[in-house]
Amino acid sequence: MEAVDQLASAGTFRVVKEPLAFLRVLEWLFAIFAFATCGGYSGELRLSVDCANKSESDLSIDIAFAYPFRLHQVNFEAPTCEGKRRETLALIGDFSSSAEFFVTIAVFAFLYSLAATVVYIFFQNKYRENNRGPLIDFIVTVVFSFLWLVSSSAWAKGLSDVKVATDPDEVLLLMSACKQQSNKCLPVRSPVMSSLNTSVVFGYLNFILWAGNIWFVFKETGWHSSGQRHAADTMEKQPGGYNQGGYNQDSYGPAGGYNQPGSYGQVGEYGQPQSYGQSGPTSFANQI
Repeated sequence: MEAVDQLASAGTFRVVKEPLAFLRVLEWLFAIFAFATCGGYSGELRLSVDCANKSESDLSIDIAFAYPFRLHQVNFEAPTCEGKRRETLALIGDFSSSAEFFVTIAVFAFLYSLAATVVYIFFQNKYRENNRGPLIDFIVTVVFSFLWLVSSSAWAKGLSDVKVATDPDEVLLLMSACKQQSNKCLPVRSPVMSSLNTSVVFGYLNFILWAGNIWFVFKETGWHSSGQRHAADTMEKQPGGYNQGGYNQDSYGPAGGYNQPGSYGQVGEYGQPQSYGQSGPTSFANQI
């Protein structure tokens, strides 16, 4: 605790208040939420088959499934309503690719955000020592922004397919007993998908965070500083183009066409005393 207090008093953790590090902390937290709500999911649906012969009925058929949603490997037994014989069925679909891709991106984003935050806090001087650190950080941020968008979109489509494949009404169509009108097949309980919906939301929120952080990482690179120097040089050159000889010298300045003393301010064509100030009145008095 003393070491942490010393670091805090020295202003080591002050960098977390800056947008670059603060967004990294948010990315770290949101990545945890993303892979936890998806990778930790398990759901269950319950069906009921009421046969014409009540002794053959099964009013509680539980079907459990979980991440990574290889539903074709989820088997369950259902009555055929033809004696005591039961049939073994399986759900339809394999949606593991989009789910595992989403969780993988979330895990790697979590690890990189954690490592980047540690570097910002404890190795900030080395990070800014040369341009290599910010450049790598910038490229990785751009790549993760793209991957979050792709993985979130893929998982959103995969989740939509999972909902269809685990819809109790769709599962009932797989049972031979439910194809006979004398039997009654009903859904008892549908799986709760709220955490999976939340995982998609966190996926797109992670994309927004990473895409927004691109600008703050770009400001740390040499590309941004060189662009600022170029803009400063341009601004310095612009006043020279207007103040040298173009407008403030020769044309309008001390010896120019409008402010030249020889035109209006000296004893010239317009301001000579003998023309307007003295000679006129004197000559008029002499004539009188």
